[in-house]
Amino acid sequence: MKLVFATNNENKIKEIAAMMPAHIELLSLKDIGCEEDIPETSETIEGNALQKSSYVKEKYGYDCFADDTGLEVTALDGAPGVYSARYAGDEKDNQANMAKLLQELQGKTDRSARFKTVIALELEGRQYTFTGICDGKIIFEQRGEKGFGYDPVFQPEGYSKTFAELDLQEKSEISHRGRATRKLIDFLSQNNNIPARD
Repeated sequence: MKLVFATNNENKIKEIAAMMPAHIELLSLKDIGCEEDIPETSETIEGNALQKSSYVKEKYGYDCFADDTGLEVTALDGAPGVYSARYAGDEKDNQANMAKLLQELQGKTDRSARFKTVIALELEGRQYTFTGICDGKIIFEQRGEKGFGYDPVFQPEGYSKTFAELDLQEKSEISHRGRATRKLIDFLSQNNNIPARD
């Protein structure tokens, strides 16, 4: 089975490809010749995921899935949320985004936060969504060299390390994207005669 993952983010591709059973061949946007920026104009994380997967299906004809992820910080009323990638500007600069986040949290005692991923699947003319959530908190300074995005400042609940200090397998076990991806794989296994993940 071939499925397009509607992203050009190499880090996301690496995380999800590591979880996929061998029977599912994962294609990137580059693999299908899609080089344009896919619109992400929805006001919700779910809406953006659906928008991206629909775009690829309509323009290129492939069954596909797309994800959108947001960091929701309690003391900031859920911000940056759907605007996480562009929190500090349209450049999508991870360092600038983290710097702005830490600045906004100065003086706040509640540093609880959660990552939320929604995966939208376009399969044989129908749409499905799968949600993964990981609770945690924002620490006071960056720690770790792994991961991407806000990983160096996000410490998942029950752990003393940030996402950026965990290896890929450890992170995937507990992360928002890992949880949503396992739901996707289980769905494909149950509904398309595909063996369950290895």
